[in-house]
Amino acid sequence: MVGSRASEVSNPAFSRKLNTSADLRVNIFASKQSLIPIASQLIKRSLDVIAAFFLLVLATPLMLVIAALVAIDGGAAFYRHERIGAKGLPFSCIKFRTMILDAERCLDEYLSYHPQARDEWRREQKLAFDPRVTAIGRILRLSSLDELPQLINVIKGDMSLVGPRPITSLETPHYGLAISLYKSVRPGITGLWQISGRNDVGYEQRVRLDEYYVANRSLLLDLWILLRTPAAVLSRRGAR
Repeated sequence: MVGSRASEVSNPAFSRKLNTSADLRVNIFASKQSLIPIASQLIKRSLDVIAAFFLLVLATPLMLVIAALVAIDGGAAFYRHERIGAKGLPFSCIKFRTMILDAERCLDEYLSYHPQARDEWRREQKLAFDPRVTAIGRILRLSSLDELPQLINVIKGDMSLVGPRPITSLETPHYGLAISLYKSVRPGITGLWQISGRNDVGYEQRVRLDEYYVANRSLLLDLWILLRTPAAVLSRRGAR
């Protein structure tokens, strides 16, 4: 049942189905959220903490090796960047550093010389070719290993294992009125966006995926997404 319902997301008809006014979608989704039992939310949070702690213990040896490789260039192994969390509260999202030192200056200079890349950045907040990414960083991104430290964010309560992808304050205009839906849940390490093609999915469709998840979220849907995640990571579809 979960699989058939969530598979709507990859169907072209999905976008047309949600092609109503944004404020109507927000009202409908908000009313659905109020029906979600508090017990389910507590169970989800408990499972998040237990699973994240277990995975963090298992992944610690690998994370130590990755940290050493990332720090070879003399920079920090970890990168913290402010993201928008539940209730609109900012938090420091932890990842392995995948970019060169002084990456922001590099980006500004690159965009100033490449207008097409500048348009792509404004539209997607991503680049198909990003000159800031290091060699080890490219491997970490393709394998999604750069996101292992976010297990710490889950334990702290900043994130969930499953939810919308965490966004920056600069990305909030992409959501319009739907930003209230995004802020109603914890962002996740994985979610519908990750298993639907990641960066191969346009930003507008990404917002629709987040809307769908918030409206239909359940423990069964979370489990379905978690089971689909390993295959999505191994396929590297949309990974940059």
